[in-house]
Amino acid sequence: MTRDVSRAVTPAAVRAAGWGWRHAGRRSWAIDGLDLGIEPGERVLLLGASGSGKSTLLHGLAGVLGGEEEGDVRGALLVGGRPAAAGSAALVLQDPDAQVVLARVGDDVAFGCENIGVPRDEIWPRVREALDAVGLDLPLDHPTSHLSGGQKQRLALAGALAMRPGLLLLDEPTANLDPAGVREVRDAVDRVTRETGATLVVVEHRVDAWLPVIDRVVVLGAAGGVVADGPPDAVLADRATELARDGVWLPGRRLLPDHDPRPAGAVLLDAAGLAVGRDPSAVVMGGLDLAVRAGNALCVTGPNGVGKSTLALTVAGLIPPVGGRLGASAPLARGADPAPHRWRSKQLLSRIGTVFQDPEHQFLTGRVRDELAVGPRAQKVPDAEIRQRVDDLLVRLRLDRLAEANPYTLSGGQKRRLSVATVLASRPDVLVLDEPTFGQDATTWAELVGLLGALRDEGHAIVAVTHDEQVVDALADERLDLAPLEVPA
Repeated sequence: MTRDVSRAVTPAAVRAAGWGWRHAGRRSWAIDGLDLGIEPGERVLLLGASGSGKSTLLHGLAGVLGGEEEGDVRGALLVGGRPAAAGSAALVLQDPDAQVVLARVGDDVAFGCENIGVPRDEIWPRVREALDAVGLDLPLDHPTSHLSGGQKQRLALAGALAMRPGLLLLDEPTANLDPAGVREVRDAVDRVTRETGATLVVVEHRVDAWLPVIDRVVVLGAAGGVVADGPPDAVLADRATELARDGVWLPGRRLLPDHDPRPAGAVLLDAAGLAVGRDPSAVVMGGLDLAVRAGNALCVTGPNGVGKSTLALTVAGLIPPVGGRLGASAPLARGADPAPHRWRSKQLLSRIGTVFQDPEHQFLTGRVRDELAVGPRAQKVPDAEIRQRVDDLLVRLRLDRLAEANPYTLSGGQKRRLSVATVLASRPDVLVLDEPTFGQDATTWAELVGLLGALRDEGHAIVAVTHDEQVVDALADERLDLAPLEVPA
């Protein structure tokens, strides 16, 4: 029997009139003077440079920006003719960890439906349909703590789709997905919004992926307000020069030339028969042989859930191998135990620096400038050199105007740049980076990859877990493409 998934769905209109928001303690407005109208059922791709206010707008429409203690607001922002409030829309955030609420997959997807009063006998069919739609083929009682970052993104989207909202807001929903996952999630969104007629607003730097399913492009300017608005082909073609200058990704655009692999450098870390997992009872990958070399970049690719992040944490010395061997060369160990997982934090600091998939997992201070100084200060770098390193990174990665801001108030793309910059400031021998470029506009992407390439050329080793093929082309000397672990029947 075919279910009428459009039942009880009323597509919502969006109206912004002179709307602006400023985070508490900030001098500048995250977004200001926004005038925008979106008709019920429209499917809008929202573009703009990193920090132009895209995520802030989505949070405002979802009614989750907070009250007066959280910031200042002016103008009007309406959803369905009423002031935007919590529950007026379904929002999928940039950070999937921030949306995992319950311990089991099925319960987590059902959570939103329960909150809006969906009848119990209707909830579980919706849960199963939503999980099928996003390609998350897992038992309903599967622990959410065992999901990869990409799987958590699918889970968050499933929870939003199960609610069948009149307004669906997606903030970079495919940032940590493999190419097949990007297509699958996009198609799921396309199918559900067509069936329900829901209004869609999606923020995404992967312009190419979303062009087949949207009917309008809106571009926000760095100074606030809309700088381009119209049919996708017209906006992206007629305004291409202007958009490229402002850092907007354009379809098919290559930002950096392909990298010619360098000669193999000295081995700093090598593994033989390596098996990895969060604990010995949950091995996700085994039998790996690899070498991390000075002056070379190793890019690790593969589908979501294959264990790339777990491998990165193991290579970085943050969790022990569950089998095989991983050892550091004498020049890297510098008298320490050859096994990196036995190193103390101060020993790791100058030897192996790590960028986690979730930027917030590594922030330690309440100010951007202080965050960049943590590593060099622990290494006892002279104050003058620390200031020079920090100031240079702030400018190059467009964080200078945010130097006094709290790291947790930054946009997703800004948080990612800061997390990478903290490791760049310490300049360890080996950099292990998990999805280092997600959430970046074209300009900041090129700066980040350029900085990593410069460190590689200076003799540092780079290990980058990524789904970004342009990162592989521009940076990699060697590629390790992982496949799922085969489990005996």
